[in-house]
Amino acid sequence: MDNPPLQKIAISGPTLASLIQRFSTSSSSIDGLLFGHVTHVTPLNLTDDSSTTDSPTLLATITGFLSSPPPSTASFYDSSGTVNPSSLHRLLLHHNSSLLGWFSTRRKTPIRPSMREFSVTASLSSLSQFSSPIKNATQPSTFNPCIFLLFASPTSDHTAHIHTHEYRAYQFRRAGNSFEAKSMDIINIGPAFRGHYGSFSPNSMFPALDCEIEGTRMKEDEERLSRMKQAAKDKKELDDYAVGFEIGKLSKLMGSEAISYTAGLEDLYEKMLVKIQKLTRSVENSSAKVLELVR
Repeated sequence: MDNPPLQKIAISGPTLASLIQRFSTSSSSIDGLLFGHVTHVTPLNLTDDSSTTDSPTLLATITGFLSSPPPSTASFYDSSGTVNPSSLHRLLLHHNSSLLGWFSTRRKTPIRPSMREFSVTASLSSLSQFSSPIKNATQPSTFNPCIFLLFASPTSDHTAHIHTHEYRAYQFRRAGNSFEAKSMDIINIGPAFRGHYGSFSPNSMFPALDCEIEGTRMKEDEERLSRMKQAAKDKKELDDYAVGFEIGKLSKLMGSEAISYTAGLEDLYEKMLVKIQKLTRSVENSSAKVLELVR
């Protein structure tokens, strides 16, 4: 079954700029897949003439692409232009957007489709398993990937400092087994394109975030924090007892000042013994209370 005819093809400015940049920076010609959605749009034309009727417009909007430089082992078609459904399916595993068609770029060649590009587009448009639903349709309908964008650089470039690129948009019609040239609008910011941005929805999925804050991980964090606090407390107590007896002053143990400094160390030692005795009594009292509870 042939697709309904498109009245217009639209592409966002950033998407078109990114595609051209990919083409201009590549060392060879590239091709790839086009993603987006197809929508029935009813024109909003206010008029006093009741006899005027506005028919819905079928609009294809391109929102993204996937490219790879040929020859590539990941190509979705063979040398004869026949699309391999298995290879195409693998390329679409990580893309949630609908497949609309494909594109091809060439350098310094006429801006018209080749026989190979014709074969690839015809083969791709025949694969109904890759069709996508048409939004806002009056009745459920689907759209096979039949859009083809062709990019080419000029055959002669007299201004090497200015890079120009030509592009054409086509829809392949299976009924006539031919390409139909379509106009392509570039969606930019402004009042004329407010409707496009008003109905915008992101196509990229947010990465999965590890938000686990309970269970084993939370318990381990609490235990680690408790150990750090206890270590800081113990260090502070030792530093308080060793005030005035830093490592740098140990040199005073030698020479004429050794007698007075030794007396100070003995005083520090006695204070530490008193602290140890207090800790010992505290442990004995705690052990006695535990034994009483066990009995």
